[in-house]
Amino acid sequence: MELKNYRFPPRYGPEWGSGGIFGLKYYNGVLYYTLAFEAEAHFVRDGEEKTYDFTLVGEGPTSGGDTYNAVTGVDEFIYFGGWVHAPAVYKNRTISFVNKYSHVHVYDTENDSIRLLWKDSIHHETDWAGEISDIIYDPYGDRLLLAREDGHANLGVYSLDRRTGRAEELIGDPSPKGTLVHDVAFFGIGNNFTEGLRELRALDLITGKWNTFKPGSSVDGRPYIKAELGAMASAYNRVFAFVRGGLFAGNPLMGEDLTFFRLFDFCTFYAPFRVNAINVGGGILTAFNAYHDAAYLPSDEFNWITTNTVAGPSVLVYIAPPMVKIVGAFGARITSIEKVDGKILLGTNTAPNTGATEATPFDTGNRDIVVLDEKILQDRPPAVSFSIPLALPSMARNFGAGTFGGIPLYGYTEPRAVFYASSDNKLTVYEYDLSLPPSGAYAETFELRRGKNVLDLSSFSGIVSFELEKEDMKGKVRIELR
Repeated sequence: MELKNYRFPPRYGPEWGSGGIFGLKYYNGVLYYTLAFEAEAHFVRDGEEKTYDFTLVGEGPTSGGDTYNAVTGVDEFIYFGGWVHAPAVYKNRTISFVNKYSHVHVYDTENDSIRLLWKDSIHHETDWAGEISDIIYDPYGDRLLLAREDGHANLGVYSLDRRTGRAEELIGDPSPKGTLVHDVAFFGIGNNFTEGLRELRALDLITGKWNTFKPGSSVDGRPYIKAELGAMASAYNRVFAFVRGGLFAGNPLMGEDLTFFRLFDFCTFYAPFRVNAINVGGGILTAFNAYHDAAYLPSDEFNWITTNTVAGPSVLVYIAPPMVKIVGAFGARITSIEKVDGKILLGTNTAPNTGATEATPFDTGNRDIVVLDEKILQDRPPAVSFSIPLALPSMARNFGAGTFGGIPLYGYTEPRAVFYASSDNKLTVYEYDLSLPPSGAYAETFELRRGKNVLDLSSFSGIVSFELEKEDMKGKVRIELR
């Protein structure tokens, strides 16, 4: 796959901070992706590249496009969705949403043509109709299922006729993502910016009936909070819902609860957010991002600290239960993942989305496409380091949490955690893996003395998380994997 354009510096695209490269999809000999916030859909075939500016939605200049990877391929068609300003209106560090539309387009790979299948807008100055954050094809009903969570109206799961463009609301609760498991479509339910994942709804594609399931307890036995949903995938007849702080895995329809497995929980906004998950080699490949959304101006001190604390690099993670393996370490964020001809393609970005009065008239990130050999799945994992102020898990106690970590040790021979404690304390280490069905965790407690404490993690296996007995507002920990 020859890519003529693979690096994108800041260019015109009024919105909040930076968008990215989204919707990477290789289908029927065509590589599609959307560049946001420039609102450019790119189609690459045989080294030739074509771009589309979303002006079938409305007048230019446009901005936006997609920031959740809403794309699927059916027959000879690539269906891609998201949202777009047409035209974009920028003023006084804000964006007017009067011209903001949610959309689904269809690209015919056989005759190289684009058609607007559906659009929706509430034409409001500050509010908008729910963006399209996922597109799931229903093979039984031959329709598209649309997930909509980011917005103020017309949220939920919609059915879209892929021939007529007629949309029908199936449920009205906000839903950011979905996935097919057996003959059922699972959708995560909940507002990501207020509550996180509240429940999962399962649509029986044959009968049309819905079931509702609540997320279960954590495998390490400790609480989790505000699990914002970033990506979903299926394998092993289970649903995998990747959230801030870890993932839920299981299938209540086959008698297995949705268990929370803590992964990369640093009590920050480090999360598998604004990225997709793909199936590779029978497993699942996704990313946990260091810097996907952030507050630019520190008006809310707690919000600024939690979103702007860079606890570690973004990591590319391969899920093959009971194993969770780090297979790559990258910068601020990975925005899209696809497999092409034995290669793994990653859309990446140096800057996050921002919000409220933090809009700019141009995209603020440097974005590029990284090409990796898929043998990284079998290689030794890269050296990675995480650094966490202990004040963050200490503050999380106020919300009923405080356990942190969820660090996969697979492939590392010399992992260690260096604690710089401001006072004597006790540390509990929980050891577990991604066994399905879950097999629980083993706990071991260590004494921490004021000052530097080096904990050798090579005696542990699988995944480890940590919990302090007492809060420590001045200490920190550095976790080194090598």
